[in-house]
Amino acid sequence: MKLLFSEQNSDYDNYQFPYAIWALPEDGETPADIFNAGFLPSSRNLDRFYLCRQVRVNLAKFKPSSENRRIIRKGAGIEVKLVARDKFDYTPERRTFFKTYADIKFGKDVMSYERLDALFDSPIISHLLVFTDAETKKEIGVATLYLEGKSLAFYYYAFYDLNYYARNLGMFMMTSAVALFAERGAKNLYLGTCYSDSALYKTQFAGAEFFNGFRWSDNLKELKFILNRDAKDLRQHLLETEAYRDEFYKGDLAKITDVSAFRVKL
Repeated sequence: MKLLFSEQNSDYDNYQFPYAIWALPEDGETPADIFNAGFLPSSRNLDRFYLCRQVRVNLAKFKPSSENRRIIRKGAGIEVKLVARDKFDYTPERRTFFKTYADIKFGKDVMSYERLDALFDSPIISHLLVFTDAETKKEIGVATLYLEGKSLAFYYYAFYDLNYYARNLGMFMMTSAVALFAERGAKNLYLGTCYSDSALYKTQFAGAEFFNGFRWSDNLKELKFILNRDAKDLRQHLLETEAYRDEFYKGDLAKITDVSAFRVKL
């Protein structure tokens, strides 16, 4: 992959000079290679990615916890079907349903009809999980996915009937996806970013790990340390933070260097 470093706001007084890091795939590379390096798509055409603190589930390590089983029980009677994008009918009724959900969850017209239509007409959706209430035969939720064989499953946008809040439908959909792709032998299921405590629900699966900027870590105590640090007035980069290095890498920068996923050949 080719990397581009795009400057963000600097803090010269504290010698902080941040860059957004983009990855552009090269010939022979697939999205799975880029995801595995810690990047998520910043283009729905899968031609540009950004490095971020994201969460995935190593599905070889997944075993349902008591909480996962509780969520699945609450969804009893909800059927799940995996549908290829070219077999999914993006009807006016579904379009209105998705827009209504987006307006309530994200804010009025944050996701416009134009943006919604572009989403459902882009390579970033290869499949969908469709959820139906078996009793009423009503479609109550759809999760958009990008799949690449058994190497990659990316759980992207989910749209669902908010009247099923008491049954934890949103969490049921994500938990069902984790269980389904673990059963199908997929390697990883990517669940998006984690930049606040409110996103920690993505880590409630055995095998959960996050990208910390230089490697995938399954130490959720480390993730919570970083989230807590984010809430403070920061005057250092993470790796300059002695408390972080001491607690998680024995204060040894060489240990961080050794596990880094990145190498540059000149």
